[in-house]
Formats: sequence, structure tokens, C-alpha cells
Amino acid sequence: MLNAYRSAESGLTSIDGVGELDRAVWIDLFAPDEAEAARVAGLGVKIPTLEEMEEIEISNRLHREGDCQVMTVMLPGADAGGTRYSGPVTFILTSERLVTVRHHAPRPFATFAGRADRASAGTGSPVRVFLGLVEEIIARQADLLEGSGRVLDRVAAEVFGEEASEVEALRLALRDIGRQGELTAMVRLALFTMERMLSTFLVWNNTMKHRDPVIATFTKAQLRDINALEVHLDFLNSRVGLATDATLGMINLDENAVVRTLSVVAALFLPPTLIASIYGMNFAHMPELDEPYAYFIALAAMVASAIATWVWFKAKGWL
Repeated sequence: MLNAYRSAESGLTSIDGVGELDRAVWIDLFAPDEAEAARVAGLGVKIPTLEEMEEIEISNRLHREGDCQVMTVMLPGADAGGTRYSGPVTFILTSERLVTVRHHAPRPFATFAGRADRASAGTGSPVRVFLGLVEEIIARQADLLEGSGRVLDRVAAEVFGEEASEVEALRLALRDIGRQGELTAMVRLALFTMERMLSTFLVWNNTMKHRDPVIATFTKAQLRDINALEVHLDFLNSRVGLATDATLGMINLDENAVVRTLSVVAALFLPPTLIASIYGMNFAHMPELDEPYAYFIALAAMVASAIATWVWFKAKGWL
């Protein structure tokens, strides 16, 4: 899929991706086919393949080709089936336009065009569009962290509530905690790669002869935002660890209570079982068997031994 936009007074306006592609200030390629990649390549921009985007070497993720800056980051998004995962997104920045290449769907790429007029850097140039898109991506990571915090608040209320939770509810809570751990891991990777991208971009911008003097200011502000989110992320990770330990502890306590109940029941029946075992032996000479009330005496001994065991457990505080 190919989406193209040009600068307008209201921010960005969608244009015909075929006839007016050379007027685009931002071209967004989503899982491009050969025809779409060739169309953009006709503008002098080489489109990397997914295999090239997935390379982890720094020389492949961040490099310059003349005045063209190629930067790849890892962002959380969804595939066609709605499954969330972290995938590569490549920003190709030239003096004429910004080209983004992706094979999954991070939300900022769907929302930025409609909110570009509110971007701090504006949309007057490809560099400013790039910084506005980065600002949208950073805001999205902040939203994900806030959502994760709300889920952890709910889980904490369930786990640490006054009423004991059922084991099944605790297992569901543990699954939610695990999902938040995976989400924060994806956000951490996104912030790390974006911080590295912006740091490199800042160095490149300082070496440009005709650089926009305010670009460095916007870039440094975004780096500060990333640093603040990383601090928040560390806090959430500590909450994930605490919630995991607490939930596992509650599950263990509940299971231990069940095991304790079974152990007490088994202990209550142990003395009666011993008496029954003794008088169930097939010896030829067992004097008690000749007594007329031996059966009732044995039953009374069984009941008395069970009651005595129960009283002892109660005195020890085990019941």
C-alpha cells in the first residue's frame, strides 16, 4: 500500500499516489509490492527489502547515501491479523521528501496525517515532517505506557484486595501481567532505537551546510522526552516484577491452603485407620475379638482418636 501526502496550510493533504507522486513531501509504503517500490525508486529513492530492514548491524540501520539519510527503528505495531509485535520501520529522508517503509501497522502512521497541523515542528519541509512523525511515535509510546500502568493498577487491586481472589482469577491476572511485560519490552526497544536514531540524526544535521537552526532544538526536546519515558518505563518494569511475585505468592498461598486441608483430613483419619488395621489382622489368637462389645469398643476408640487429633490441631492453631 502506498500513501502520499503534500504540505498544506492545514498540515498534510493526501494526494494521488500515481500522478502527483513527485509533489509528495511524505510517502508511506506499507508492505509495498514491486510496482510500488519501483514507482518510488523512480524518484531516486532506493527502497530496502524486509530482510535488509531486519539487519541489526548499525551500518545497516543508520547510514547516509549522499544527502539521503536512511534510519531504521523497531516499533510496536500489529500485523494483518491484529497480533501485536515489534517490527522494523525505515525512514528515508532527503531534501525533497520523507519516505517511510514498514511491513506492519504502528498506529502513528495512520494518525499522524490527520494531526500533522498540531505537530511542534510543523510540515514545512521533509525534515519537519520527519520530526512531527517522530513526535507522534513518541506520544504513542507514552500512551502505551499509560495503558500498561492502568492495567497494572487493576491487577494490583485484584491481587492486593481485602477479599481473597480465586486461583483462576489470579492466573488471569498473571497472564495480564505477562502481556504488560511484553508490551513494555517492545516500548523499551522502540525508545532505544529511536534515541539512537535521533542522536545520529542530530550529528548529521549539525554537519549540513543549509540546516534549519531550530531542527536541533526540536530534536533535543524529543530526546529529553525519550529519556523521561525511559525513567517511567523502568518504574513500570519494577511494578511488573512486583505484581508477578505477588500474584505467584497468592497462588502458592491458595494452593498451600488446599494442601493443608487435605493433610489435616488425612491426619484425622490416620489414628482410626491404625486401629482398624490392627484389628483387621488375621491372627489366630486375638483376645479382644472374643469380647461381646469389642466391635463397639473399637468404633469408639476410632472416633475418640479422631476427636483427640482434631483438638490437638486446633490447639496448635493449624485449623
